[in-house]
Amino acid sequence: MKLKRAFTLIELLVVIAIIAILAAILFPVFAQAKESAKLTNDLSNARQIGLSVKLYLADHDDTMPIFYAYNTQTPNGQPAYHGLATHKGVEVQLLPYSKNRDIFRSPFDNGGPFQESEKPGSRTYWDTYGSSYRFLSCMYSVVPGESSQNNILFGPESARTVVESQIEFPSETRVVRLEVFPFFATRMTPDACDRYGWDCPAPFNYYRQWSGRGGAIVQADGSARVVTSAGAFDQGRVTPEGNRSGEPNPASWNGRWYGICD
Repeated sequence: MKLKRAFTLIELLVVIAIIAILAAILFPVFAQAKESAKLTNDLSNARQIGLSVKLYLADHDDTMPIFYAYNTQTPNGQPAYHGLATHKGVEVQLLPYSKNRDIFRSPFDNGGPFQESEKPGSRTYWDTYGSSYRFLSCMYSVVPGESSQNNILFGPESARTVVESQIEFPSETRVVRLEVFPFFATRMTPDACDRYGWDCPAPFNYYRQWSGRGGAIVQADGSARVVTSAGAFDQGRVTPEGNRSGEPNPASWNGRWYGICD
């Protein structure tokens, strides 16, 4: 009779080593595929948001929606809970046209330190503020006593009405962007704290990585695209007049138009 021979220790180690090598090769591929799928979803959301903005304009004499951002309170001052009669926001004005709250939720939305302090237990900007996407303040209409950011009302000095015909470069001017880009991190952009104000020493640290490659933006003409570099981001226009995000602006906290408009 022939005896069955068990695996030797060396043979077992060789098999384990081969499996480890295959895993090292395949796991990054799977991760890249997953990232690409999220980026496609993110871009799809952006396109739908862009279409919603255009539909809104058609019903409101080409006037951009009222600006709101980062609000966590309902109009009566009570805490907002996503999915109910919530806080005021641009996404709320666009909802009759989008018909879907989920397009304002990016698959990259990973929350952040400040957002989690605003609503303990929440892990996304979408759940806390209603949107994973930032609506640029310079591109929307500001109504004193109505527009608000972080639950604080804007005063008369901020009054502004933005009409679509005022936008000089519609295909180059962003009106919506993903909230957090990878190049907001100092490990990618050494002066990121001064330039973007996200990845800064405590207690002013707002950054947490969402995507490893980039994120979607929406242009004033309704188109959407993916931005993957700080250089491309800074070249984007952020005012109706056509000022670029990275252009000097002494009135801004960081000396650029980004600090006022984004």
